[in-house]
Amino acid sequence: MDTQTENSFFAKTFLWMSLGLLGTAIIAAYTFYSGLCYQLLLSNSFAVVAIVELIAVLVFSFLFRKLSPTVAGIIFFIYAFLNGITLSTIFAVYELNSIVLIFIATSAIFGILAYIGYKTQRSLTDWRTILTVLLVVGIIASIINLFLNNSTLDIILTWGILILFGAFTIYDMNKLKELAQDQSIEQEKLYIYGALELYLDFINIFLKLLRLFAIASRKN
Repeated sequence: MDTQTENSFFAKTFLWMSLGLLGTAIIAAYTFYSGLCYQLLLSNSFAVVAIVELIAVLVFSFLFRKLSPTVAGIIFFIYAFLNGITLSTIFAVYELNSIVLIFIATSAIFGILAYIGYKTQRSLTDWRTILTVLLVVGIIASIINLFLNNSTLDIILTWGILILFGAFTIYDMNKLKELAQDQSIEQEKLYIYGALELYLDFINIFLKLLRLFAIASRKN
């Protein structure tokens, strides 16, 4: 892939990622300010939304090569919009100016990490297993801490998962650069796959920074 084609590929990837984030933000704000958020909480519908989100990601991940670009794009936006519904609760916990500030900080951090991943010349394929194992361990430990409610462990896990998704950002950008060379993958939908991968990294970094902001605010 020549430089111009590669630049076009990443331009499309980041455009789709940005559109996904914009869709998530709009749906989240609407869900909260319209009062729909509270209705969903009272009816316990958030669990249903979360399950549908999980199904959408699994379908996208496992059937990506078989999906048409149109279907892949639809699933991407379905996930982004559903994620907006589940993330609407952050408006009830944080002030709007804090959310905007953390979003800007996330954008800066994400941009730096993505650039590092793009510029890294050697393949980071060997990171995959380590990052996946650490993520599973982090998720399990976070679930356990829901019952333990240990504040120190909460801080450690938040920092650990934040760093982990920082590493995922570097890895995913490096992986996308390699996948862009794979002619067995339909290039017209590869950027949609890349957009979802980077979208997930961005959202998780954003949420962990929000969590650390809340912890720091409580101490002050």
